Amino acid sequence: MESLPVEVIGIILSHLAAARDVMIASATCRKWREATRKHLHTLSFNLSDWPMYRELSTSRLEILITQTIFQTTGLQNLCICMADTDEFSAASVIAWLMYTRETLRSLLYMMHTNPNVNIFEKCGRQKLEVLVSGYTSISGVDPSYQRFPCLKSLTLHSVNISALDLSLLLTACPKLESFSLINPEIAMSDSQAVMELTSPSLKKLYVEEISLDKFVLEADNLESLHLKDSTVELFELISKGSLKHLRMDDVSIIHLDIGETTDLLEVVDVSDFTIMWPKFYQMISRATKLRRLRLWGIVFDSEDEVMDLETIAVCFPKLNHLSLSYDLRDGLLQHVLRGSSLLENVVVLKLGSTVINDLFAQWIGGLLERCPSLKRLIIHGFVSETKSRDECATLARFTSSIVSLMRRFMHVDVQFDFQ
Repeated sequence: MESLPVEVIGIILSHLAAARDVMIASATCRKWREATRKHLHTLSFNLSDWPMYRELSTSRLEILITQTIFQTTGLQNLCICMADTDEFSAASVIAWLMYTRETLRSLLYMMHTNPNVNIFEKCGRQKLEVLVSGYTSISGVDPSYQRFPCLKSLTLHSVNISALDLSLLLTACPKLESFSLINPEIAMSDSQAVMELTSPSLKKLYVEEISLDKFVLEADNLESLHLKDSTVELFELISKGSLKHLRMDDVSIIHLDIGETTDLLEVVDVSDFTIMWPKFYQMISRATKLRRLRLWGIVFDSEDEVMDLETIAVCFPKLNHLSLSYDLRDGLLQHVLRGSSLLENVVVLKLGSTVINDLFAQWIGGLLERCPSLKRLIIHGFVSETKSRDECATLARFTSSIVSLMRRFMHVDVQFDFQ
C-alpha cells in the first residue's frame, strides 16, 4: 500500500463515495489524508448510506457535511440526499455550492432548505454535466444569466416551478440530452393553457406523476419517450422522426401525436395504458424496424380495439420480443388469432392474463403455432389463494394443456411467473 501513488488512492476513495466510509479510510495515514484532500473526486451524503444520519440534528449534519466538503479541493461528483430530514440552513447549503461549483461535473441535490436556495442561480455558467435537483422551488429563470453550457442530464424531482420557467430552463441548457421530470408542481398562468417545451438537443425524456391538459414538446432529435403514472389530455411531439423508444406505463392520454414519421421506432412498451387504440395502432403501424412490442394489462371494449396477430406479423416483420397481456373474453380470441402470417423472428414471447382459463391456454397454443423461431416462452398469471372446485378444475385443465404444448414444442424453454 505504501507504493500506491496518492492519485490512485484518491480514485479508490472516490469509488467508496459514501462520506463516512471515505473519512474512516482517510484516517489510515497521512498519505491517505493527502489523497482525500487533493485527489478525491466523488463524495456522497445519503441517508441510505448510514442509519445514524437520521439520529443527528440538522445543525449537527450541517457541521458534519461542511467539515467534510471543506477538506477536499477538487470534487467533481457531489451527492447530498437528505430529503427525509428537517430543513437545512440556506447559508450552509450556499457555502457548499460556492466552494465546489467550479470543479463539479455532477451534482445530486435532494433536500429542504429555509429559506429556499436557488441552485440554478448558484451553479449557472459552470461545468456541470449532470444535475439532479429535488424538493425545492425554481423561479425567475433567466437563460442569459443562469446558463448551463455543459449540462447533458437534468432531473427535477418534486419541484415547484411555473411552465414558463421550465421552458426557459431548458433553453438555458443548449447541450441537454436527457431530461427527467418527476412529481412536479407546475404553475400554469391563465393565458398559458399549454405547457410547451423546446430542446433541439434532447434525446431522452422521462415524465412521471404529472397531470396536464396539454403538453407540447418540440425536440427534433428525441430518441426515447417514457411517460409513467400520468394523465394528459393532449400530448404532442414535434420532431424529425428520430424516436426509437416509446414507453407508456399507467398513463391516460386522450390524444397522442408523436408525428407522422415513426420509421425508426424499435421499442413500443405500453402497460395499463388508456387511449383511443385504433389511432395508436395507426401511429405505430409504420414502424417496420420495431424489434420489441409490449402491450400489457390492456382491456379492450370491442374487437376494433384489439391488435391481432396478423396485423403484428405484417406491420412488424423484424419483431423479436413480443409481450402481450389482454383481457380475453368470449368472441375476442378468434379475432386476436386472426390470419395465418408467421412471426418469423420472434424468439422471446411473454403472455399474461388476469384469469387462468381455457381461453388463455388456447391463446398460448395459437401463438406458439405462429412463432417458428421461438426459444423462450414466459407465462404470467394470477392464482387466487382460495379456489372453488370449479377454479381447481379449470386450473387442472390449463396445466394439462400447457404440458401438452410443452411436449409438442420441446425446443421452447417455458417459464412460469404466477402471482
